[in-house]
Amino acid sequence: MPQSQTFSHTPIAAYDNVAGNHYDKYNTGNPIARWLMNGFLSAFDTLAAQSGAAEAFEAGCGEGHLSLRLERAGLNVRGVDLEESAIAEARANASDEGAAAQFDVADLYTLDPATHGAPLVVSCEVLEHVPDPDRALDVLTKLAQPWLLVSVPREPVWRAMNMARGKYLGQLGNTPGHIQHWSASGFEALVSRHARIVATRRPLPWTMLLCRCD
Repeated sequence: MPQSQTFSHTPIAAYDNVAGNHYDKYNTGNPIARWLMNGFLSAFDTLAAQSGAAEAFEAGCGEGHLSLRLERAGLNVRGVDLEESAIAEARANASDEGAAAQFDVADLYTLDPATHGAPLVVSCEVLEHVPDPDRALDVLTKLAQPWLLVSVPREPVWRAMNMARGKYLGQLGNTPGHIQHWSASGFEALVSRHARIVATRRPLPWTMLLCRCD
């Protein structure tokens, strides 16, 4: 399939990110979804540890689940997200855990290395929402000093699994908010134009890459 496709029927401004469907996959009670998430989180833990970083910055942190996971692993963590409601929940989650992670509202395209740079930059389940992933990666690779950890849904597996469970049938299994679609090789080709891929994991149904940006 093509490396990147847009499935939007409404105009999108050049750099307007598109929100997701807010499905809480990190706390799902569905046993199959839980098994899939365990695979995702295991890959995430492995690649984050491989970086050896003691500090992380998450761009597109959502409700803060991955940032807080990194803090529990001993990292100092900051995170930002475009949506105020997500940041409010991230702060509440941090407060509930007594965590020190700091969360703020910010647009990915406004981030700068002096303020937001970190030894490990994480941006998982974000790039499928942005109209210009190359520009987003330009920003992320400048923040990464030197490690970048990114993941996206793997297509066409993602949509096929949605269809199999009877979800989003009218959209051919496309999750709301996903406007970019990559196979594993397509995503690797995109990211390799911006950074050196050090390690790849493919937990079903995602592609996850650890990259060096120096």
